[in-house]
Amino acid sequence: MAALPIYVHVPKFYSDVVGLNLVSIGGLLLAARAFDAVQDPLLGYWSDLRRDKYLGRFLWVLIGTPFLALGMFGLFHPPQWEQSVMAWWLLAMLFLVYTAFSMLQISYQAYGAEISDHPVERTRVTSMREGLGLVGVFLAAALPEILSKQHGQRQGFAEFSTIFVPLLFLMVLFTIVFSPRAVARTEAVTKDALRAMWKPLNNPLFRQLLIIFVFNGIAASIPATLVLFFIDDVIRAPELSAHFLIAYFAAGAFGMPLWAILSARIGKGRAWCVGMVVSIVAFVWTFTLKSGDTTPFMIICILSGLGLGADLALPPSILADVIDDDDRRGLGRNEGAYFGLWNLVTKMNLALAAGIALPSLAMLGYRPGITQSADALMYLAGVYALLPCVLKAFAAFALIKSPFFSRGELPRFMSKGV
Repeated sequence: MAALPIYVHVPKFYSDVVGLNLVSIGGLLLAARAFDAVQDPLLGYWSDLRRDKYLGRFLWVLIGTPFLALGMFGLFHPPQWEQSVMAWWLLAMLFLVYTAFSMLQISYQAYGAEISDHPVERTRVTSMREGLGLVGVFLAAALPEILSKQHGQRQGFAEFSTIFVPLLFLMVLFTIVFSPRAVARTEAVTKDALRAMWKPLNNPLFRQLLIIFVFNGIAASIPATLVLFFIDDVIRAPELSAHFLIAYFAAGAFGMPLWAILSARIGKGRAWCVGMVVSIVAFVWTFTLKSGDTTPFMIICILSGLGLGADLALPPSILADVIDDDDRRGLGRNEGAYFGLWNLVTKMNLALAAGIALPSLAMLGYRPGITQSADALMYLAGVYALLPCVLKAFAAFALIKSPFFSRGELPRFMSKGV
């Protein structure tokens, strides 16, 4: 429920409501996300240190919760100051939200990787986790739209963030009380912080998985950053924004069990590759859409949303299997370090998407909400639709060439029980 507004709504909200230009927003998002990404390995290391102590990793969840609530409240309750000051406000709120979000996210994901040793069961765990996470995405897609129509965009998002705060505390409490216990683990980390933080890079399988994840992640981040601009100025149906987003994420949620079943039959890598191909084939047609093409865009949202399910459920499950390689070689387990680097890469993908796509479109003549030339709209459609497909094709190619794709060549620790 926090992620969608941070990555999708903030650029447009601070452009339309606060009045900041796209170059400033893109630069601030790049700076904030870069800073946030750099701290993730350290947060992962600290999470590993807490693993076997009282409250374990959930201590970081408890610490991050009030700061995330405060940051989300401030992000969508901006004061009406001068634009030069508002840029600093946005940067400060982004720092607060990103840091708190990382505290929760890294420890939460690392704990999920510890619940089971069985590869297929891990996919069920990640599928359920990401599927329930999409419930929050539905709320984040629908509530701002509904509240903005009733009270205006500024007040609508303010009310949304007010609703978010008690829900956050309630769900964190529910998670800590009712989460299943993790299985017994070997020693977590060395006391050498720097070595522990970057230890995952010594795992060749992790490096290969990271390359695939980078290409695929940037391919997903660019549309996430530009989708509202595309709906407003190309499709010209801003009143349907929430419907498109909900259809996309609903398809991802409903399709997720299918990816879990397929991965159990043909392997996680092959199932993930199928998901990439589905996304490319569905999404590439977006470039041809024009004003009023709401039905074709809705169909594209649903079909590409099916591919989203594979992106959400399978990579974290593969990562949990990759971590077993360290355990198998007697190097201990460092789930926090792995997910710290994983989140670093995720955020750098988003940072690059915002920091490159938004300023580039501004320099090419695109201005949100203003009458656009045909060339400006073509640039927007190209960056939104074609560039992600090219990047995802690179990711699929890298996946096919990796050991994760050929089921017969998978290491023993990855094929066990499949």
